[in-house]
Amino acid sequence: MTTPKVFILQHVPCEKPGRILDNLDDLGMTSETLSIAAQSDPDLPKSEEIAGLVVMGGPMGALDFKEYPGLKTEAKLVRKAVKAGKPVLGICLGHQIIATALGGKLQSGKCSEVGFAPIKRVAKSDWLPMWTDQMNVLNWHNDVVSVPEGGQLLASSKYTENQAFSYKSALGLQFHLEVTPTLLDEWLTEPSMIEGMKKSQIEKIREDFKRYDVELQPLAEQVFSAFAVRCAASARALSA
Repeated sequence: MTTPKVFILQHVPCEKPGRILDNLDDLGMTSETLSIAAQSDPDLPKSEEIAGLVVMGGPMGALDFKEYPGLKTEAKLVRKAVKAGKPVLGICLGHQIIATALGGKLQSGKCSEVGFAPIKRVAKSDWLPMWTDQMNVLNWHNDVVSVPEGGQLLASSKYTENQAFSYKSALGLQFHLEVTPTLLDEWLTEPSMIEGMKKSQIEKIREDFKRYDVELQPLAEQVFSAFAVRCAASARALSA
């Protein structure tokens, strides 16, 4: 019998699941990473194999189907998983893929947001249990997306109305709660991530991370451990 897994859709090598994977591992969840964005006809897991779905970030647009045909397949996977009530989590590009797959509208943001900035809680939710009304989080994006009809807006910021939303069994986060100190160091030495940035900007992100991660790490633990628990329950149901 096939063991249900959490499938992680990764778009570029440096945008890894970080703390998401740490929490899945802590719960003993089996996971598998797929890189299918550039494939026109990728091999996909069967429905009974999918205990949960994680959609990571990346530099492409959520609707860049011509250059990355596999993104259309990712959107179909998201819709099927949500319809089946399976846990789905999206980060940055993944947040946008989930939203557009469910009917949200994608557009270019008012400005490129890279670095730490405050988000404000819009609604109290178990999905995003912010214990203060405002927190500083790491942004790294250009596009923004609306909340699909039937979804709930959870957090907003000055330039990005939809910083977090939930829709049935899915959670989308525009910001990067998954980033660990080690992963941040990798990003800040990756040419494609820091293209056009000044040394002072890079250093500010590094210093801000040290300052704000004291709050973000426990929030990440709550969000991603709850997601892992949902995935474990989904796996048990599939194995029953």
